[in-house]
Amino acid sequence: MFGIIPKSIWGEQISSDSRNRIPLSTRSLVLTGNGRNILVDTGNGDKWNPKMRSIFKIDTETVNIDRSLDGIGLSPGDVTDVICTHLHFDHAGGNTRIDESGELVPAFPAATYWIQKSNWDLANAPSVKDKASYRQENWAVLARKGMVELVNGEEEFIPGIEIFVANGHTAGQQLPRISDGTQCLFFCGDLFPTVYHLKLPWVMAYDNYPLQTIEEKKAVLSRAFEEEWILFFEHDLKHEAIVLEFDGKDYGIKESFAVEDKTGP
Repeated sequence: MFGIIPKSIWGEQISSDSRNRIPLSTRSLVLTGNGRNILVDTGNGDKWNPKMRSIFKIDTETVNIDRSLDGIGLSPGDVTDVICTHLHFDHAGGNTRIDESGELVPAFPAATYWIQKSNWDLANAPSVKDKASYRQENWAVLARKGMVELVNGEEEFIPGIEIFVANGHTAGQQLPRISDGTQCLFFCGDLFPTVYHLKLPWVMAYDNYPLQTIEEKKAVLSRAFEEEWILFFEHDLKHEAIVLEFDGKDYGIKESFAVEDKTGP
């Protein structure tokens, strides 16, 4: 998760277990309004065999999307749109599920799944480095059913949601920015997987083009600080959302909070 940063440094910030795993979340975001219920990313999903579940220590019993949706009065069938930031398994694994007959089916049967074309192309013809992260079980059935809509660049495909396309982590990572004119929330995805990645050199080994990631981070951090954006973290277990501070050298946390405390349910 921290690339070239040695464990002697990152280990002071976050502890690992005996298998060198650190605690992370796969936190999704729900946007409701204007007749739509929009889900940003779907997490790991529950299609994992015991071996893989053990390797990643995936826990879908304590927290899962169905239970979380139910907590805000929604069911999977109520979701109208799924914005896939990219198709890595920890972001798109919940796109599909296995039904009672053992068949792969869409997890959100009434939804349109929005995916950047460049990411779609890579996912369906991955490099050796990418191959393990892209699993067709998470999108092939959606394509067969005509539920996938491909997006080109930063075009606005849902009114009121801007898209920032970052290519350092993987081609065509699309990160939503939502604003009501006074307050702005930015979904950090894998550009800033945790608050520790606010430090520019802290770039994941998963990133295909780390120097590009650093430039993308610079661009977002500068604007996010100046305009006091809410940064929403997908993988940080402790910090759901923050507002930035800047000491002239490094960006840090001015305020950390749960999104519903800041923006309403």
